[in-house]
Amino acid sequence: MTASGQAADFDLLVVGGGINGCGIARDAVGRGYSVCLAEMNDLASGTSSWSTKLIHGGLRYLEHYEFRLVREALSERELLWANAPHIIRPLRFVLPHQKGLRPRWMLRLGLFLYDNLGGRKLLPGTRTLNLATNPTGKPLKDGFTTGFEYSDCWVDDARLVALNARDAADRGAEINTGTQVVGLAREGDIWRATLQARDGGATRSVTARLVVNAAGPWVDRVLKGALKRNDTHNVRLVQGSHIVVRKLFDHDRAYIFQNGDGRIVFAIPYEQDFTLIGTTDRDYDGDPAKVAATEDEIVYLIEAASEYFRKPIVREDVVWTYSGVRPLFDDGASKAQEATRDYVLKLDGNGASGQAPMINIFGGKITTYRRLALSVLEMIEKSLGAKGPEWTARALLPGGDFPTTGLADLEAALAQEFAFLPRPLVARLARSYGTRTRDMLAGASSLADLGPDFGAGLHGREVAYLMDREWARHAEDVLWRRSKLGLRVTAHQAEALEAWMSERLAGLATVGAGRSKA
Repeated sequence: MTASGQAADFDLLVVGGGINGCGIARDAVGRGYSVCLAEMNDLASGTSSWSTKLIHGGLRYLEHYEFRLVREALSERELLWANAPHIIRPLRFVLPHQKGLRPRWMLRLGLFLYDNLGGRKLLPGTRTLNLATNPTGKPLKDGFTTGFEYSDCWVDDARLVALNARDAADRGAEINTGTQVVGLAREGDIWRATLQARDGGATRSVTARLVVNAAGPWVDRVLKGALKRNDTHNVRLVQGSHIVVRKLFDHDRAYIFQNGDGRIVFAIPYEQDFTLIGTTDRDYDGDPAKVAATEDEIVYLIEAASEYFRKPIVREDVVWTYSGVRPLFDDGASKAQEATRDYVLKLDGNGASGQAPMINIFGGKITTYRRLALSVLEMIEKSLGAKGPEWTARALLPGGDFPTTGLADLEAALAQEFAFLPRPLVARLARSYGTRTRDMLAGASSLADLGPDFGAGLHGREVAYLMDREWARHAEDVLWRRSKLGLRVTAHQAEALEAWMSERLAGLATVGAGRSKA
């Protein structure tokens, strides 16, 4: 019951189904708050699925003296890896020394700090490489003789979001995808929100004691709509684009390249047969939903990587591009790449004074999403009163209940249990679903038991699981967010998948309607 005597439907309404929104929803419901999350599209359909796929401290942020951010991010690497060892794994990075750019002593100092700021235990430390003899030097041009190898982690970013949402729902949160907040108004010390289903569908009204505005690039738009502040400008939208090319090297290391303009570019092994190259940093003032890699950005990444690789990359090598908009807090930095990656939280209103509170989130990184949630929960406790204690530091995400370094053992066990599966498919399922692969495959004894084959090892059994357990509604959700199989299936196969999912959704709706009438 609120101070005004009205009983709210929920303690929290979280606006936005990216990594911050889902992480906050999970933490809050685990402490005992009632939570409703509304995402206007699919989970991770905005910034959270268009990252460079790294859990990292941000080596280059040291140059901008963001030591707190780097320390916090570094301390999260092994913690997150332990909580989700199926979708997060160690990755070694090779930094070639480029004459005329940052000197060797500066690189060594930066890497020394990187090794020692964040409580590293399992990840190996930095070592110096002779690129003339080390295998990682073979794909590079002659002239690169010294390199430095250090540790960070790779993450399946969109799956990280989906698993946070799944765990939140398992603990009692209401997760609504394809649901836009089209109305938001204070009624004393509570909020009344109007939620509308995708494409102008049905609307419903819910009330909440506090709103968390985690809308990412749309955070200012939510503020303008809810608080009627047309002069609101808190975020600097910065576009980051990536290209995917056919595999450029055979080893399992990644590269971090310095560029003459002060930026850095990563070249990372990607989906077994590809190399991911990114990212760019440029201001963006368009619709975040329509962001796409520009030809200038594609050429920039090709040329930047070709400065280092022995075999030049050409435009025809690019098999896919993607782009996202980072909603950075506008700190007045002159260059997009210099804008802070740290997060800023702002509270508007105070329930104790009779005005429903809203917490607005600006900026943030995938690596620090859990720490951001902790900070938000501190603000929630001050506004609504404390409930349960902190709990996420050692809480495994769904499917992650196996030893941190035990992924290979899990793959071997699954291959033995489901001997009818091709080994590459076992590996992909283990690295996507972890121990919950067994739930998905329960009762299956042959490929025929997995339903229709949509190509690239994707079967109806997996798609049904994603629809029932992970809110997938369209082929795009499955092919480009819950997986990256869009790189492998044909347009015809994608169309067949969309038709199958549409038919299955219609069937589920019919069954649901029949049950409600009964």
